[in-house]
Amino acid sequence: MLLETQSYVSSKAIATGVLYDGDIWDFYTNKTAPVETLPVGVVLTIAAAGSEGSGSSVITNEDGWYKRPLDTDVIKPAFSILNPELTYSLPKYQTMCGVTDIMSHIIERYFTNVSQTDLTDRLCEATLKTVINNGRILLRNPDNYAARAEIMWAGTLAHNGLLDTGRIGDWATHMIEHEVSGIYDITHGAGLAALFPAWMKYVKDENLDRFVQFAVRVWDVDLAFDNQEAIALEGIRRFEKFLSEIGMPTKLPQLDIPDDRFNEMARKCVEFGPVGNLKELNEADVLQVLKLSC
Repeated sequence: MLLETQSYVSSKAIATGVLYDGDIWDFYTNKTAPVETLPVGVVLTIAAAGSEGSGSSVITNEDGWYKRPLDTDVIKPAFSILNPELTYSLPKYQTMCGVTDIMSHIIERYFTNVSQTDLTDRLCEATLKTVINNGRILLRNPDNYAARAEIMWAGTLAHNGLLDTGRIGDWATHMIEHEVSGIYDITHGAGLAALFPAWMKYVKDENLDRFVQFAVRVWDVDLAFDNQEAIALEGIRRFEKFLSEIGMPTKLPQLDIPDDRFNEMARKCVEFGPVGNLKELNEADVLQVLKLSC
């Protein structure tokens, strides 16, 4: 059995590759799908990616600097040990990258065009507010066991399939971020923080009601404005403000990422077709999101 102690799920790739005669990269380029794997156990040392409860793995191929995901129940861990005390030694920056990563997993699911999702909407909103509140506690007291525990549990719930129930998530921002961090090797949560506000501003008109709901229910924006666009934008502004509050970037230049490879990132992002479900993004759309993040 392989034990996984890192947020990114290289152990899942190794466990699957051991039993496959071909190139492990085949699984990450949709050439084939794994049918078996060595059992993987997780000892969680950072609350972030949710790999302890998910069937997801992400690896980078330095030949071309491609970062690609694999999603299949075959690679779900056999067991996971979640002890909040094991995260005490994390630097504040990595803790808050984890907070952002968890929020991003919820947000990707929250922004859906599927109707009649009230129960899972409420579950998403409650989990987001739990992460927001406890993230602020950890800014002041990084050794607060209760806050670490709440965030660790939220990270698992954010990516174990529960919040997917009855809905189709978006995932465009994750795909764009993979292109950014595949080249520049930035922390995933930080890259998502720099991209999500730009994506939100670019796609908000596709389902303005949902952005209004996000603003009102998650960020406590006053619905009495009677101006849907203003409410939606205020929700995005408060999200950005929170990201800044916890030390996250809200623009790519804050991560020292220039714009000279944006065309390459946009092209690679849609190699397998458009990304996103709330609004399908083609190469030109992805390029605009990247530009908005500057």
